[in-house]
This record gives sequence, structure tokens and C-alpha cells, in this order.
Amino acid sequence: MRTRPPTHITALPPECRSLLMEHAQEVNFAEGTRLFNEGGLADRFWIVKSGVVTLDLHVPGRQAAVVESLGAGELVGWSWMIKPHQWHLGAEATTPVRAYEFDAATVRKLMEADPALGSAVGNWVSQVLAHRLQAARIRLLDLYAPHGSGSTI
Repeated sequence: MRTRPPTHITALPPECRSLLMEHAQEVNFAEGTRLFNEGGLADRFWIVKSGVVTLDLHVPGRQAAVVESLGAGELVGWSWMIKPHQWHLGAEATTPVRAYEFDAATVRKLMEADPALGSAVGNWVSQVLAHRLQAARIRLLDLYAPHGSGSTI
């Protein structure tokens, strides 16, 4: 059996996943829609239901570098949880996307009110953050280092 990456919603315990999903709103994005840009207000986040969202990094004087592609069940956005709540990357729908959208302030309040949920979501987002930083590092090395990242993935 293949394990899901830490960015997948199944990384959350079932009871926490259910509680979180009670506050989801279904949304759709057309191909090419920007979900957010670096530096913007991180006031929401998404879990992809279907389609592909790419995360990109602004590179001065060059086209934005795509650092990761996210699919069904994956978390889009972690900056909503860490002050000053500004996006650290950009995101774009590269196919039509159906997603669950969450209001960040509401989820932060839920996390404060329910320590078990707060701990689970905090751990999940920390895993996502670590995964994204590693993915960005590998991608940037592949793009700009003389011999790439050396990664075989």
C-alpha cells in the first residue's frame, strides 16, 4: 500500500479531518486562475478536490519558478497559520480545479478552542511546510545550480 504524502488531508486524524471539513465551502477555479500571489494576505486555504494547482516562486528578471504541483486531497496554502499571514509562494490552477475552501480566521479560532484539533492541524501544517521547503530547494537547485540537485526523484 502506498502512503500519502504529509501534504494530503489523510495525514490528519479522522475526527480532526471531519471537524475541519464541517467548515469547508466548495469552490471552482478555471484553468489559469491565480489563487494567490507572494506577499498577499493569506486569509484562506484550500484542499484540492480535483485538478492541479502549481506553487510558484517569484524570480526577479525571470519567469516564476514552479516549485510543486498539488493534486486531489492536498493542502494549498500554509501561510494563513503563521503571522503576519502573508503568502510566501504564489499558486495557480493549471487545470480546472474543484476545491474545499476554508476561512483562515475561523479555522484558527477552532484550533484555539479545541486543543486536539489545534495540535493535529499544527502538526499537519508543519509537515506540509517542511515538505514544501524541501521541494522548493530541490526545484531551485535543478533550475539554477550548475549540476542540479542531484535528486533522482
